[in-house]
Amino acid sequence: MQHDQHRAIAPDTLPEVITRYLTAHRAHDTAVAVATFTQDATVIDDGNTYQGTAAIERWLNRSATEFTYTIDLTGAERTDASHYTATQHLEGDFPGGTVNLRYRFTLRGDLVERLVIEP
Repeated sequence: MQHDQHRAIAPDTLPEVITRYLTAHRAHDTAVAVATFTQDATVIDDGNTYQGTAAIERWLNRSATEFTYTIDLTGAERTDASHYTATQHLEGDFPGGTVNLRYRFTLRGDLVERLVIEP
């Protein structure tokens, strides 16, 4: 069985919906961020699963207020036409104070169907 081929790409060549999500997330614009997801989307973050846009909206609202941090997009990869990874560097007042996180996106059409956030 062949493994997925991850190919580094320039961050500014990520699909528009991913760029829109990342920009909205950085700005704590929950309404715009939620609008990038399919109605039945799944987000997995910090070991927790959020299913559907209502749960994703609650997660985004909580994560926007829980800690103060800065986010810098430091890299991007493309696996295929519907799978992308954005690597972001976060610094802030959360435990540890600094982390590099991979945001693994699965797209369905022009929307995000699945997002997995992990170190």
